[in-house]
Amino acid sequence: MSRSDVSSEEESPLECTDCLDPAEAFALVSNETRLAILEALWAADERPVSFSELRREVGMRDSAQFNYHLQKLTGHFVAQEDGVSASEANGGSSDGRSDGGYVFRHAGEKVVRSVIAGTFNEQPTVDPFPVEGDCVSCRGPLRAVYEDERLTIECRDCGQRHGEYDFPPGGLNDRTPEEIAEAFDQRVRHLHCLAADGVCPECTGRMESRIVEEGECCLGVELRVDHECAQCGHTLCSAAGLRLLDHSAVVGFHRERGVALEDRPYWTLPWCVTDEYTHVLERDPYRLEVRIPLEGDLLAVTMDDDLNVLGTRVEADG
Repeated sequence: MSRSDVSSEEESPLECTDCLDPAEAFALVSNETRLAILEALWAADERPVSFSELRREVGMRDSAQFNYHLQKLTGHFVAQEDGVSASEANGGSSDGRSDGGYVFRHAGEKVVRSVIAGTFNEQPTVDPFPVEGDCVSCRGPLRAVYEDERLTIECRDCGQRHGEYDFPPGGLNDRTPEEIAEAFDQRVRHLHCLAADGVCPECTGRMESRIVEEGECCLGVELRVDHECAQCGHTLCSAAGLRLLDHSAVVGFHRERGVALEDRPYWTLPWCVTDEYTHVLERDPYRLEVRIPLEGDLLAVTMDDDLNVLGTRVEADG
C-alpha cells in the first residue's frame, strides 16, 4: 500500500510496514486450495481452528503442501493464535489437542463475504417485478429492475427512476420479490446514512458530500447531493431529503400523524426521490430547506452544506 499521497509533515495513524501490493494480494487468494482454506475457516463452528482440522475439511492429504498454502495466507488473510505446537503448525502429528489455531483477519473475512455475496462469481438475472408505490412524476406503477448487480426502482409508464444502487447478487438468494425490495430499501437507507456521516460504505474511507445543481443524476433531479469517497472513489447520489429518513424530528413528525416512517419504502416518499420539496435558501455556503407535507401539516427542515440539520418547524400546509 502506497502512502505517497501523505506528506512527510502530515501525521497519519496508518503505518504500513508489511503491506501487500494489490496484485499480489489477489494472486494469493486466486489459488483454489487457499480459497478452500478460507471457506473452511468460515464454516467452522468455533474458532480458532487447528491445522489438522482445517486440512481435514479441505481434504488435502499432503500436510507439507497444505502447510505451504496456509502459510501463504497467514499474516494477511488469517492469523495464527498463540498456543499451536510447532509440530501442529508445520503439519506434523500431534496428540489431537491444540491450545491455539487459526482465525480470520479482516481481509480474509472480506474475501469470503464477497464470495458469499456473489460479487466475484455470480451474474444472476431477475425479471422485473412490481413494487409498492406510485411514480412521483406520472402516478404510474413502479417496478424493480436488476441489471449488472444494480437494482433500479423505475416507473413502468414514463421510465422515471426512483433510485439506482448497488445490490450484491447474494441479496437475491432465498428471497421473494417483496423481500428483495425490502432488503434494497434497508440497504439504501444505511448506505446514505454512512455516506452523509462521512464514512464510505465500501472501504470506510472519508466520504465527502456536496450539493450539486448541474449534471445528470439517476433520479433526474437538478438539485441533489453527491457523495464521493476520497480513498476508493465510490460514489452515491440522492435527493437531499433522503438524508432525513432517520432524523428524530422527521420520524416524530410522521409518528404523531400515525405513520411509521421505517415501514415506508424510501421511493414512496416524494421528498426522498425528487427535488420538488427542496429549496435553496442560500448559496456559498449552501443552506437548504426540505418541506415535508403530511395530513394537512408541513415540516420544514433546514440543512447546511454538510447536510447537518440546523432547525425544524411545523406549520399548516398551504
